[in-house]
Amino acid sequence: MAKLFFENRVLTVTDEETVLDGLLRHGVAVPSGCRSGVCQSCVMKAVDRTPPEAAQTGLRDNLKERGFFLACQWRPDGDVAIALPEQEVLRRFTLPVTGRDDLSPAVVRLRLAVDPAFHYRAGQFINVYRDDGLVRSYSLSSTPVLDSELELHVQKVEGGRVSRWLREEVVVGDHLTVSEPLGDLCYRSGVRERNLLLIGTGTGLGPLYGIAREALESGHHGAIHLYHGSGFPEGLYLRDVLQHLAGDFPNFHYWPSVSRVDSGIPGVRRGRAAALAMAEHPDLRGWLVYLCGHPEMVAATRRTAFLAGARLGDIRADPFIVNAAPEATPA
Repeated sequence: MAKLFFENRVLTVTDEETVLDGLLRHGVAVPSGCRSGVCQSCVMKAVDRTPPEAAQTGLRDNLKERGFFLACQWRPDGDVAIALPEQEVLRRFTLPVTGRDDLSPAVVRLRLAVDPAFHYRAGQFINVYRDDGLVRSYSLSSTPVLDSELELHVQKVEGGRVSRWLREEVVVGDHLTVSEPLGDLCYRSGVRERNLLLIGTGTGLGPLYGIAREALESGHHGAIHLYHGSGFPEGLYLRDVLQHLAGDFPNFHYWPSVSRVDSGIPGVRRGRAAALAMAEHPDLRGWLVYLCGHPEMVAATRRTAFLAGARLGDIRADPFIVNAAPEATPA
C-alpha cells in the first residue's frame, strides 16, 4: 500500500488501485473519462518522482518532461506527491450547437460551429465536458476539407449519462465545452497510391466516413474499402450517402453488414464486418488499415491484419472504450 500526498492530505492507495482509483475512493473529485489512457482527461502532475513511462503514453513530450502522467494508468509502487495541473493541459473550446438530426433510431448527429483556432483532421476525437465534471470522448465525423462545421455521431447507450444528455437534452443554440482534437486515426498525405481498408462497428463509422471523404477529395488513387457492421439493422446509418459516394468514385467500395439477424435489406450482408473484410482481403501487404469501434474487434483485427501482411505502423486504430467501472457510466 502506498501513500498519496495531495493538497495537504495523505491518502492511501492499494497495490491493485491506480492513482485515479485511490483518489475517487477517498471522495476526491478529479476529472476522468475513459480510464484507458486515451482521453487524457485525468492528467495530473508528480511532484517528487518521475512517473513510469507507461503512465505517460500518448502525452506530449513537454508534458512528460514536466512530470505529468495519466492517473488511470499508474499503480504506484511507493509514496508519491501529486498535484492537479496548474492550468489546463488540453486546450478547451466552447462551441455552439448549430444542428441535430437522427441518422437512425440509434444514432443522433450533432453539428457544432468551428472556432477559428480549432484545427483538426478527419478521424480525430475530442473530449466533451459536462458541467458536473463528466467527460466522454467522441470522434469527429466531419472533415475540414469539405465541412464548415464539426460533426459528432452519438449512439444510444443503455445507462449512458453523457450520451443520454447529448441525445435528449442538448438542443440547437446550446454550447458544448470540448477539448482540442486528439488521436492519430487520420488520413495523411503521401499515400494516394496505396489501398485503404477501413473497418468500423457502430458509430465507429463516423471517423472512417470523414477519412474516406477526405481521401477521395484529396484525389486518392488507390482502392478504398469501407466495411461497416452492426448487430442489428438499426445500427446501420448513412447507407444512402455511402452508396451514392461509391457510385461517384469507382475506387470507393462500401460494404454494410449485420451480424445477429438477417436484415432483409438489399446490399446488406449477414456477418461481422471485420470477418468479412479479412476473408475478402487475405493479403494486406502495402495496405493502410483503419480500425474503429468495439475494443475487442479492434484488438483482434489488428492482430489479424498484421498476420495478413500489414505493417504495424500502417494499422491505425481507435477503440471505443466503454467504461465498466461502477462509479462511471459509458458515454
